[in-house]
This record gives sequence, C-alpha cells and structure tokens, in this order.
Amino acid sequence: VVWDFIRFAHSRDIMVGPGRGSGAGSLAAWCLGITNIDPLQYSLIFERFLNAERVSLPDFDIDFCYERRPEVIDYVTEKYGHDHVAQVITFGTLAARAVIRDVARALDVPYAEADRIAKMVPTTLGITIRKALESNPELRQDYQQNSVTREVLDNAMRFEGMPRHASTHAAGVVISSQPLTDLVPLARNEDAIVVQFDKNNVELIGLLKFDFLGLRTLTVLRDTAEMVLKNHGTRIDYDRLPMDDKRVFAMISEGSTDGVFQLESQGMTSFMKELQPESLEDIIAGISLYRPGPMEQIPRYVAARHDHGKIRYDHPFLEPILNVTYGCIVYQEQVMQIVRDLAGFSMGQSDNVRRAMSKKKPDELAQYKSLFLYGGRDEKGNPVPGAVARGVSLDIAEKIFEDVMAFAGYAFNKSHAASYAVVSYFTAWLKYYYPVEFMAAILNSYLGSLSQAARYVRVCQKMGIRVLPPDINQSDARFTTEKGQIRFALAAVKNVGAAAIGKLIRERQEDGPFKSYGDFLRRLNETEINRKMIESLIRSSALDFFGIPRSQLIAVLDVFTARLNHARRLNMEGQLSLFELAPAPANIDAEPDYPAIPEFDRAELLAMEKEMLGLYVTGHPLNEYTAVIGRLTTLDSSAFADMGPERLVEVENEAMVQPAIADGDRVIMAGMLADRKNKTTRSNELMSFLTIEDLFGQYEVLVFPKVLTASAEVLATAKVLLISGRLSIREDDVPKLVADQIAELAVDATRLPEGFFSRETLPNRRSRSPSIPETQGIPVVVDMPSTKRSPAGPDPSGRYRLAIRYQGLPDDQGYQQLLATLAYFRGTTPVHVYLPSVDQTVQLPHNYWVELSDAVLSILVDRYGQDNLGIISP
Repeated sequence: VVWDFIRFAHSRDIMVGPGRGSGAGSLAAWCLGITNIDPLQYSLIFERFLNAERVSLPDFDIDFCYERRPEVIDYVTEKYGHDHVAQVITFGTLAARAVIRDVARALDVPYAEADRIAKMVPTTLGITIRKALESNPELRQDYQQNSVTREVLDNAMRFEGMPRHASTHAAGVVISSQPLTDLVPLARNEDAIVVQFDKNNVELIGLLKFDFLGLRTLTVLRDTAEMVLKNHGTRIDYDRLPMDDKRVFAMISEGSTDGVFQLESQGMTSFMKELQPESLEDIIAGISLYRPGPMEQIPRYVAARHDHGKIRYDHPFLEPILNVTYGCIVYQEQVMQIVRDLAGFSMGQSDNVRRAMSKKKPDELAQYKSLFLYGGRDEKGNPVPGAVARGVSLDIAEKIFEDVMAFAGYAFNKSHAASYAVVSYFTAWLKYYYPVEFMAAILNSYLGSLSQAARYVRVCQKMGIRVLPPDINQSDARFTTEKGQIRFALAAVKNVGAAAIGKLIRERQEDGPFKSYGDFLRRLNETEINRKMIESLIRSSALDFFGIPRSQLIAVLDVFTARLNHARRLNMEGQLSLFELAPAPANIDAEPDYPAIPEFDRAELLAMEKEMLGLYVTGHPLNEYTAVIGRLTTLDSSAFADMGPERLVEVENEAMVQPAIADGDRVIMAGMLADRKNKTTRSNELMSFLTIEDLFGQYEVLVFPKVLTASAEVLATAKVLLISGRLSIREDDVPKLVADQIAELAVDATRLPEGFFSRETLPNRRSRSPSIPETQGIPVVVDMPSTKRSPAGPDPSGRYRLAIRYQGLPDDQGYQQLLATLAYFRGTTPVHVYLPSVDQTVQLPHNYWVELSDAVLSILVDRYGQDNLGIISP
C-alpha cells in the first residue's frame, strides 16, 4: 500500500521525503523505493522498525511536498473508496499548565496569580500536576500553605487529561478493507471526514493507519530544482547528489546555516561551528544531541570529536558500537546493540529492554537488570547468557547497565535522525551551489504569510542577494530569480487575486511591457483588475519604476479611469447616434494630468509596503538602528519564529529540538510600536498589549499597570523602544515579553539606560544572584590587566562579568571555537576576553554573553583552566 501511493507521487512529480522514523532502517523499504537511505551504510537496525517481539504495529511516516500532499490523499481515497478511507481525529487534552489556567479562570483567580502557579509546573514532556508536586519543592510548599493554590490544584487534578477540543490529526489516514461505517463512528471536522477514535485506539481495534505528512522543506527542494533547471539548464537529481562534499560541510562549520533544515536555530548553528562536521554521520549525531537531555553530552562529544585521546570505553565490546559517536551513547539503536552484544539478548528483545529503560518501570527494570548481568530466561523462555558469562566483570557490567539506563530515555532514533540529516544536507548543498534559487524557493514557501519570512529577507541581504521590490513588468506570481537577485512575487500583494495576476502577466506577455501608467490603466481597465487592486499595487511599490510619485499615481487613479470608462462607452461597437456630431472625447491615449503634490515621506512609503506585502522591501525604518540594537539587546523576534502553542516536534512520543529560550528568561529587546491595545484590569487599572516590530518580524509585549504608568510618556512619544523584561512562554499561546522597563532607544546610544538592570539580581534560569563569584572556586577580579580595550560591545555597570584569558590569537580556530561555545550557552552575563599575545581585552557583543551557571563554568574551567577564568566585580 505504501509503495503504491509513493509510486503515484513519483509519477506525478510530487516530492517525497527520504524517509522518517524507524522505517528508514528497513532494507526492504529501501529496495522498494519507500525510503532513500541505505540502512547498511549508516548502521540502521531493522529490528527498531519490526521484530518478532514487538507488540505494537510498525508504520511508515511519509513526508510529501506540503502543497501537493492532498493529491496523494485524494489518490488513495479514489483507489480504495470514499467509504474505506478517512482521516483520524485528535483530541486536545487539558495538560498540566493549561488546566491550571482554565480552572483558575473559572474560580476568578487573578491572572497574575494563576500565571504564577502554572509556571511552577516544569515544562518536561508528559508532566502531570502530581509529578510536579513531587519534583518541585516550591510548588509543594505553596500547595500546603496557600489555600488558593490548593483549591486550584485540587480541582485541576480532577480535570487534568480530559479532552478539551477535537481536531483533525495532522497526518493520520486510515485505509480499511471494509466500509468504515461498519467498523467505527465517523464525524466531520470542517471539510474532513474523520474516524472518532484517536490514533492509538484506531490501532487497538485493528485498523491500519498511515501518516501522510506535509513538509515545507520538500516544497523548497522542488522549487529550487525547477528554478535551477530553468536558469542553468542543470537537472538536480537528489538521489545522486554526492553526500561528502567538503565545501558544503565547511559552510555548515562556518555557521552559514540560515535556511538549512534542522540546523538554522542559533543554538544549533553554534553547535555546528564548534563541532566542525565533516560527514553526514556528524550531522546525524548533531540532530540527535541537540535536544533536552542529550545536550549534556554535547561538550563531551565535541571534545572527543576533536581529540580522540579523550574517547573512553568501559569495555572493548562497546568500541564497535560507540566509535561512530566518539564513545558517547546517542542513539536508541546503540542501546539495543549494547544490550545484545554484552548480554546476549535477541535484537527484538533488546528493543523491549530499551523501551523499559526509557519508561523506567521499576519491576521490569529489575527483571531486565538481572538478565543483563547474570543471564537466565526471558518472559518467552528464550535463554539470555548475561554479561558476566560473556566475560564482562560484574562491576563494569553494572556500571554499563546504569549508564545505558540513564541515557536510554533520551537516546534518539537514528533512523529518523538520518532521514532528517539527509534533508539537511540537501538544503545545505543547494544553499552553497545555488543560493539565489534556494532563497527564492524559501520565500515562495511563505507566500500567504510573508510576515513570517522577514528574517529570510535579512538573510538574503547578509548573503549579498538583493530582494527587488515587486514590479508589474518584471514580477511573476511567485518569487523569481533575476540576474543573481530575487524579484518579489505579485501574489504577495494584498487584495490582488490570482485571476488578476494571471490577466496582468498574460497581457504583458502578449502585448509587451507596460510603457507608462496611462498605458497600464488603458490595457487593464474593466478587466479582472479593479481600482482597489491597482491602488494596492501602487502602495506595494510595484509601479515605482514609472518614476512618478505614489501620491500622484493614487491621486489621478479615479479621475483617469473614469475618463477611460466614459470614452469606452462613447466608442462602443455599433453605437451610432446624434452624439457622434458632438465634440470627440479627450484623447484617451494621453497620460493622466498629474497634480503637483509632494510624495509621501519615507516612513509612509515603507509603511505602505509593510501593509501591502507583510514586510519591508525597499528599506526598513530600523536600518539606522541596526548597530545600536546589536549592542544593547539580548534577543530579537527571530527567536520566536518556530514557536507557537507547544511547538515541540514529537516522533513516537520523543521530543526533538526544544527552543533555546525558556519561560522566565530575562531579556532585552527593541523595536517600533506597531499596535497598541489597552485593557482595564479587574482592579480598574489600565494595562496594554503592544505589538512591536523589529528587524526580523513582530512580537507581543504585555505592559502591566505599574510599568504602564511609568512608561506612559515614552510610549506616547518614542520612535523606537528598548524593553527589558521576562519571557512568558505558555503551551497554549504565542511567546510574549512581559515588560519590566521601557525606554526610548537613541540611534547613537552606547550603553543601557540608567537602572535598566535594577532587577537583574533576581534569580532565574539564566541569571543568578550575586553569590555567583564563589561558583567553581573562580576568583573575583577587579579588572582586566590590559590597557588596550575593544569597543565591541556595552559594558553596563552594576553587574558581574566573566573574564577569560585566551592564550592564542584572535584569528585562530581556537578563538572561533571559544566564541561558538559562548554563543551556545548564551545568557545575560557580559564576557571579556583578554588576549596576552596582543595585550588586548575584547569586550564581546551581547550575542556572546553567557549563562553563568555551575554547568557552564565547569565546562569552561575544563577547557581553558581555572587560572584563565575570573569574575569581574561591579
């Protein structure tokens, strides 16, 4: 069945992903063309997909071009019958934090109090209120001593886990041999017919579920290949790309990963710069490690990657299993191999041991530990020799079991990581060899929601690729390439529909480019293009090439089109009357009479583009503020780009990459006030919801009454704002910044406003109390020894700073690795680097400020030595 609908997709030139999930470990699937990854080459294990002991049904998760995914679903619906195919329902349930907020709202608990209680629940995957009470002493104490908290939590636990709403599963499709009406209840969710059982219960009653996933990146791969063929005559065959191109890996190692699938987040970029990948195996490991839990292994992995002398194996049996990951346990497949090779479990049974370890069920673990150490018979009566009988000493065997068990819950499915690493490599290859076509394809993938693509316009500028404004003589419906540049899409212009764009392009192709504004109006008047569309094109800058101010184009639009309509009515075919004896109408071939009115100012012109296109094209109001924003802020809106309500990607209940920012982080951001909505609180005080625009997009800011009162004048008069506060990241909402302080940002500012860090000493995830200097025994120093200083960044007073003595040169690879390490552990503590070789102290920009915690300091001490680190007192 899977082979058939993939065959259909290929026959219709619909992009199909190389694989996803454990199915990539199947050699049969590779031979059939279901997957594109040779499992033998990357040591992927079939038994992770299917084995004799597996209880649950295996399945293939298939990625398709997200624009054409519906065609594949339509195909299976037509082939097997409308009454045999349906999508799967999914129930949004009341998770721990969400149910606390809902219950608090019903009990009229103030928002701030409900938010405080909810945020004491950890964001760990699968957390419950009861588990949170056990793991968080602060929450437990509040529950015991605060009657409001106790009432909220007691009621919340009664509702926790209940369905909150129903929707359609993003990928699940059921195909049945019998009419579904005979087997399951059905429902209609918007336009989709769905099975009323969720994905787990569908499998329990014996129905077969397939996952048809839409992946934006596959659409980007398709569009890039089409543009490359058109522009260069080169046909790209992704199945035959060389997977060992050193120039591609060098680009990744340099941190040029914007737009590269899975590798473009700031944290992952820093990781790649430090890792310096040289093969696909390195990318596979990177994708697997950059997640909550395994991140703790990253410093050890990177150190061993660059110095093989640091690789350690507890037993020779482990070397052939762990050598590809430099002695670190990274993959679930490695857990299975360790259990098999050391203790003699079958590969199928080793998968059961892995599952038991990840779920940490005490009874099962005790049984499996005994079998692992001493051998015996498993639950099916199969003999297991045990590690001791195989020559492993008892103490070593116990250590290995405990180490494996500790990491088994975090280990990642290598088959899945390998599939995604292949897509990552494809996008990196395209970016290196065909950057213009690749970036144009990325922008096309955001048509319809271009406000989300503002960061990629900035990336194009950074790459030296100009994004040209829309132009009625040059633009197509989609983004296109033009002499090494990207031309904006007409389909991105607000209020201009597909039919109008099609008519405009056909007219241009048939009768040549539009020679003037009058020519444009004459040729398109009274067609699918109406007055509102024409004004939208003007405001978007699509008619700027005529050289006439937009203000004048808009001013004459109604008058000139009325004149054209009148002339056409008088010259209609077959119209003969005494009116022919009247004077002839004015010459409709003439140009409009443009009034002598000034052009809109620069800010208004840019605002028009933003309104019509969703982003700025010919400029940005904040361009002159780029340097000062870089100096003084710690975060921009691009950090929110891939975040929404609980945007954790899950595969078989295992969370993948989590964003580098977290709820409660203290940050400084900047931007222009784009919108403001006021609201009266229950205590009859005024608060505001601000929409702030920065260089990469928009974000929301909450301003509570006290801060609003203090900032009223600034909000009324300031052009650009500097805002400090804490992030509010909720599972049921978009990320927000809760403002503590708001100030006007001057274009020539060199330091933060007075008192902007007055609350910096409050403990939180990334900033610690002034007791930091005693951490790790690192001494407090009064100042750096050099008299030569770099003006690279701000040096706010009243704060502790981290000092590092680096013995090399500022242009060597070690210094770049130091910067990558600091960027990876980004936080709110300024960093100074002393370079004795040139007697210079470099005050690093804010993007190298570091999280000052025990774990980070321990890594820095291990890498650079305690004598080379110090804390600079305020």
